Amino acid sequence: MKFLSLEPFVPSGKDFEKAKQFFQELGFLVSWDAGDYTGFVFGECRFILQKYDEQFFAENFMLSVKTDDVKSLREQILQKDLPGKYGVKISALLQQPYGLELNVIDMAGVCWHFVQ
Repeated sequence: MKFLSLEPFVPSGKDFEKAKQFFQELGFLVSWDAGDYTGFVFGECRFILQKYDEQFFAENFMLSVKTDDVKSLREQILQKDLPGKYGVKISALLQQPYGLELNVIDMAGVCWHFVQ
């Protein structure tokens, strides 16, 4: 037996439709949509956006996403003005013991650690 994937349910925050738009602008594709749940995919990474708004949970939920070019991701986010459009927060690039990291706090408050 082997596990084939891990697809976390990520809370959308107050505006589910706006959260869906944000993740698409970030580069994720919608793989399926079931109303209050939407599957997203980017390469081998998958998650399920859930129409769910619980601030305490979201602000204590973190995901780590491995990438091959975190600097380009940061530039893309800034060029598209995703912080201005969606109110997300992004960090400077941070060198960590496990790699170069960019933190993105989405609209719900979830912290996405993009690591190269």
